[in-house]
Amino acid sequence: MGHAIEILSQPERAERLAEVLKALAHPLRLRLVAALCQDECNVQELCSLLDARQALVSQHLSVLRMVGLVSADRSGGTATYSIKEPNLRNLVSCLTGCQGR
Repeated sequence: MGHAIEILSQPERAERLAEVLKALAHPLRLRLVAALCQDECNVQELCSLLDARQALVSQHLSVLRMVGLVSADRSGGTATYSIKEPNLRNLVSCLTGCQGR
């Protein structure tokens, strides 16, 4: 219950959490995060894993980076992406259990 009170009493905290949820609201971004929860990957690996075009994967990774959920470690010409926010794994796990309707 303490976290609910925190969101209720701190509008700026609610705004930040809403940004996170908006970033995760796209199916491909959610799948990217789920993949990165398993292991760090470069763009080519993510494209192959998710059967998506590089431009699209890069665009969605950019959104996730802007919100601070993932980070990129550049080595040479290749960027390796990983989860930046450790609690994101818990959130993905919790979302996986939510079935909705």
